[in-house]
Amino acid sequence: MGVVSDGKKAVGLVRKAVRNRSAAHDVRRTLASRPQHPPFHYRVAVYFADGAVNMYQMRQWYKPLAELAKTWPVVVLSRAATGARVMLSEDAPPVAFVPTVRDLERFLAQQDIRVVLYVNQNTRNFQMFRYGRRWHVFINHGESDKMYMTTNQYKAYDYALVAGDAARERLSRVLWDYDVERRAIEIGRPQADHYSGTLPYRPDDRTVVLYAPTWEGDRPSAHYGSVLSHGEALVGALLSTGRHRVIYRPHPRSGVVNAEYGAANRRIIAALAAANAADPSGQHVYDDGPELGWQLSAADVAIVDISAMVYDRLAADKPLMITRPADPAAAIDTHGYLSACEWLDASAAPAIVAETERVLADPEAVARLERWVRRYFGDTTPGAATARFHGAIRHLMEEWDRWYAQSVEETDDEDREQDEAELDDALEG
Repeated sequence: MGVVSDGKKAVGLVRKAVRNRSAAHDVRRTLASRPQHPPFHYRVAVYFADGAVNMYQMRQWYKPLAELAKTWPVVVLSRAATGARVMLSEDAPPVAFVPTVRDLERFLAQQDIRVVLYVNQNTRNFQMFRYGRRWHVFINHGESDKMYMTTNQYKAYDYALVAGDAARERLSRVLWDYDVERRAIEIGRPQADHYSGTLPYRPDDRTVVLYAPTWEGDRPSAHYGSVLSHGEALVGALLSTGRHRVIYRPHPRSGVVNAEYGAANRRIIAALAAANAADPSGQHVYDDGPELGWQLSAADVAIVDISAMVYDRLAADKPLMITRPADPAAAIDTHGYLSACEWLDASAAPAIVAETERVLADPEAVARLERWVRRYFGDTTPGAATARFHGAIRHLMEEWDRWYAQSVEETDDEDREQDEAELDDALEG
């Protein structure tokens, strides 16, 4: 069995290498056909070392970054060929393909990058941290109460742009000797200002339910995925009423680790297709598109797992339920919203119709939701988060100017002292 396993791994590595070479060729050909990056043009860079599988982390920032670029030109430093290829085919910010450290150094030497943004904790981020005289800022790819949100890796960044009071409290509680007041800057959820997209169905009197589960996770503490434990039962119950429309948006990594999870995901997709074939007016949606926004704003109720989707939906300020992990080893932070959310146990999944009706009609549930929305995101008035995001970048640019001026002054003082010392030596001589 060991030989077979090693053989499969070897084949997988070869296939991966071939895909990467093909992607790199495509990227270089595409970039060669486009105008070169203007020298010393960009002030903000987004460092992204991941490939196509994690593009969801970048896509949600496309529109906020496009708005920011009107003031501070933005470029993506893409280290992986498959990720760069995807971004070059989408409505992403300008992309610089820098697969090697030498490529990265060459590009940085031709630009005036003052703020570097990071959307994840890829270990290759450390290859960028070596460059000083610029701010390294963690912006993440979502707000949540996962353990990921309090990792000690926050200390590696100069600053972190966080959603609101809940994030500050979370970091203060877990991280030792971390200056939250100075290094964590609240911006809300600027992506929520860009929730948009064309509905793939004609609205009618059906209750629209978004079911957006996360993937199965790669360790027990992160086993938040509900497709296998809740998904088939709740989707089946909703499809059977004739009064509901299901939008099913599974995590793109669904089934990567657990084959049974992947099989359940495929059965749900097949059930949606069968329901639409039997009754085209149902207009149920299997959503695997790159755009996230219309789903969150259009759904009457959302059912999500413990993931960033909880907080994406909170930012939309509309009713939601959260699946309780079936694995008791899954870590749940009950200090925040998860201490008062609307939980959905696996045993209650078949009764999802009654559960959704309760959440929609219960005034206490509505009021409770409003309190938590304010705690996590502050002012959710359209445009407020974007203004805070821009204000945070402006503050960092002003800080850059201050530190740069100070360093120039110190250099001038050192040069002056050296000149005086040389003059003294000459006079003594």
